[in-house]
Amino acid sequence: MKTHIFTFLFFVGLFSSIVSCDNNSNLPVTTSDKPLNLDSLIVLNPDSVPLLVERGENNFKEYNHDLAMVDASRAFRLDSNNLSARLLYAQILNNRENRSLSDIIAAQRHYKIIVKKQPKNTTALVGLASTFLFQQDFEKTFQYVNEALRVDQKYRDAYVLKGTAYLMLKNKELAKSSYETAIQRDPEFFAAYFILGQIYQSEDNPVCVEYFTTAHELEPNNLEVKYQVAFTRETYGQIEGAKEMYREMTKDTSELYVSRGLFHQGNLHRVEKNIDSALYFFKSAIETNPKYVEAWYNLGLCHQSKGDREKALKAYSNCLKFDPEFSLARDRAYEIR
Repeated sequence: MKTHIFTFLFFVGLFSSIVSCDNNSNLPVTTSDKPLNLDSLIVLNPDSVPLLVERGENNFKEYNHDLAMVDASRAFRLDSNNLSARLLYAQILNNRENRSLSDIIAAQRHYKIIVKKQPKNTTALVGLASTFLFQQDFEKTFQYVNEALRVDQKYRDAYVLKGTAYLMLKNKELAKSSYETAIQRDPEFFAAYFILGQIYQSEDNPVCVEYFTTAHELEPNNLEVKYQVAFTRETYGQIEGAKEMYREMTKDTSELYVSRGLFHQGNLHRVEKNIDSALYFFKSAIETNPKYVEAWYNLGLCHQSKGDREKALKAYSNCLKFDPEFSLARDRAYEIR
């Protein structure tokens, strides 16, 4: 079961540096003999812009954008001249999942102000470039990305954005080159391996297995990566490795990936003519996900191969119940009738 390739969001790893609190040396740091944590310090100093920015950046790094926005917006209201607060505010507007065009335009405005005052701020330059990419203004996208690279030719996120832009322009070769360079700059950059795996997978190139495998090593708990490793191993004949990964998937907590692991184990057994084992796994997949159309269809194939017309027709009927456009099931049912 192939997943749709090239659903590329604007992926730019724009992680802000932590702001120091050197100008707040008079802030209390202990209660009795224990150091205060950041939350406690902010309770005691609710108007400290450096502390608000620091906590906001921590949440931004963890993708807790809603929490980060609370601190960023407060810090920015307290001191709109603080460029760290402005940058954090722009970053969240530009990167949060539910961002709108108005968010992007607002972020663009803030980035421009920062770049005007700090023309060598690579984070702001790439952030600004990404807002133009969102608007599909590729000329300005590359203009600001290249400005960032003139400041720091090793800046990973500039190559990431370049790769994303080239993908949108359907130039896979330059996209691959950009993401490869990002990996050279940061050999543990998970997203670049995953996206390169997707690109090579779309080209039917078995090297995709290597990229997905590396991505899995970097983030072993990422279920989609685990699935892609198993699926591409199956696709390119690494059957035992695929089986091992599918077995691991059935121990996960996500019903989606558990059912996928069961389905693919069933499919491998069906190909190997182990029909009874295949039936077991397809039924298990359906128990986990009753609307799993492909599992119903393959269950029908197994029953049909065993000569059980009634059970095969029932399976095909359920397949069509959940997906009336599944023509293969309709054809099979017509063939039996």
